Amino acid sequence: MPKYLYTAKSYNGETKGGEATAQDEKNLAQQLRGEGFLVTSISLVKEVDTNSVSVKFLDKFKSVPLKEKMIFARNLSIMVASGLTVSRALNNLAVQTENKTFKKILLDVYEEVQGGKTLSDGLAKYPGIFGELFINMVRVGETAGNLDEVLKIVAVQLEKENDLKSKVKGAMIYPGVILTVMLIIGYVMLTFVLPKLLGVFKDMDAKLPAMTQFIVDLSDILRNNGIATAILLVVLIFFMKWFLGQESGKRTLSFVAIKFPVFSPLVKQMNCARFARIYSSLLKSGVGSVEALKIISRTLTNYYYQKVLLDSVEDIQKGVSLSKILADHQDIFPVLVSQIVQVGEETGKTETVLLQLAEFYEAEVDQITKNLSAIIEPILMVFIGGAVGFFAVAMLTPMYSMMDSVK
Repeated sequence: MPKYLYTAKSYNGETKGGEATAQDEKNLAQQLRGEGFLVTSISLVKEVDTNSVSVKFLDKFKSVPLKEKMIFARNLSIMVASGLTVSRALNNLAVQTENKTFKKILLDVYEEVQGGKTLSDGLAKYPGIFGELFINMVRVGETAGNLDEVLKIVAVQLEKENDLKSKVKGAMIYPGVILTVMLIIGYVMLTFVLPKLLGVFKDMDAKLPAMTQFIVDLSDILRNNGIATAILLVVLIFFMKWFLGQESGKRTLSFVAIKFPVFSPLVKQMNCARFARIYSSLLKSGVGSVEALKIISRTLTNYYYQKVLLDSVEDIQKGVSLSKILADHQDIFPVLVSQIVQVGEETGKTETVLLQLAEFYEAEVDQITKNLSAIIEPILMVFIGGAVGFFAVAMLTPMYSMMDSVK
C-alpha cells in the first residue's frame, strides 16, 4: 500500500503529523477522522531506488545554491519535529529536490543513515557542500536530542547569510555591468576603429607623443596577437584564482577589502554580523565558546577576522575574556562589538545580545548596499571620464602638431 505524509488537527486544536500507510488519501482521511483529527495536508511519498543513484567523486566538489540548503534545513526540521525518522525525512526531501547534484548527495546521506551512521556523519562526507558550521550544529543537536530545534537555527542562519550575499551581489551588478560594457567598447575601439585613424599618423611617419604611441602599440598587440592575448588572459585568470587560494593571496585580498575606503565599512559590518549571528547560534545550540570560536574562525572568509578569532582561543583558555580580546582589535571589530559582548558576559545572556547585534549590523549592511550604487557611480564617472580624456588627448595632440607643421 502507498505511504502518505500528512498533517492533521483535532477538534480541540491539537496538531500532529507524520507518515501513514493507507489504500488512498480518502481512506487515510477516514482513519484520522476516526481518531478525532481532520486532515490539513496530505501528500504521497514517492519511493526512490537508491541503488540506481551514485554520487560521483566530482559531485563532492560541486556547489549547491545556499537557498537549496536553507530550504533543506527548514523542511528537515519540520519533518523531524513531526515525528518522522531522519532517514525517511531525507528520502522525502531527496525526492522533492530538483537540483540533481543535491538530490544525489541527499540520497547518499540517506544511505549512510540507513547503514547506521548519524546524520552529521553523513553530512561530513560533503564538507564543501554543507560546511563546518552546518555539520557541527547538527552533531550538537543529535547529542543534545534537540535536532529539530538546531535545524531551525541552522535554517535561520542560512537565510540571513543568503540575504546578506544577495544584497551585496545586487549592489555590485550596476558597476559590474558598466565596467564590462566599458571594456568591450574599449576593445572594439582599439581593434576596429582606432587603427583607421592611427594609419594616418603612420603614413606621415611623424614622431608621436608617448600617450599616442602607447595606444598605437596596444592596438597593434590586440590586433596582431589576438590568440596570444586571449591565452595570456586565461592564464592570468587561473593564476589569480590559484594565488587567491593561497594564504598570501587571501591575506592580500583581505587587507585590500578592509582598507579600501568604499568597501571597508561594508566588509567590516558583514563580518561582524556573521560573527555575531554564528556565535549566537552555536552558543544557543549548546556548543562551548572555545569550540564555537574555532568553528567561526574557519567559517568567516576574511583572513584577519579568522586570525583574531583563532588566536583568541588560546587566550580564552588562559582566562582572558572575549570582550577584552575584541577590544584590542578595534581596527576590524568596532567598539560596539566588544561592548555588547562584555554586556553578554556580565549578564549571562551572550547569545541574546549577540543576536541583537547581528540584527543591527544586518540592518546597517542593508542600508549601505542600498546606497552603494550612489557611492560607486561618481567614482565610475571619474574613471570613465579619465579614460575618455586620455584617449581624446592622445588622438588630438598629434593632430594639432600636424596642423602646425602644415602651417
